[in-house]
Amino acid sequence: QVQLVESGGGLVQPGGSLRLSCEASGFTFSIYSMYWVRQEPGKGLEWVARIKGGGERTYYSDSVKGRFTISRDNSKNTLFLQMNSLKPEDTALYYCTSFGVWGQGTQVTVSS
Repeated sequence: QVQLVESGGGLVQPGGSLRLSCEASGFTFSIYSMYWVRQEPGKGLEWVARIKGGGERTYYSDSVKGRFTISRDNSKNTLFLQMNSLKPEDTALYYCTSFGVWGQGTQVTVSS
């Protein structure tokens, strides 16, 4: 069974940091590019970051570039998103996804 399970979300003050994790199972994790995507309440999906299967290349949306870092540990089938200098506009439900499979999401709320 193909599955993605996100964790690590929570409430943080502006300027704070969070690290999201996504545990993958049921497929050969290391050969797939992985993505983080977010959705603000009442809005559409926004692509945040991408990492290639071997971790050799990463890509970011302009809104998070320089603040977020995507990484992966293929030995543990786990994807990460390190989020620093968080802003209120980063508040969203964060999903990891690949080849049409989605996790359940983890909520990130940035508020004082």
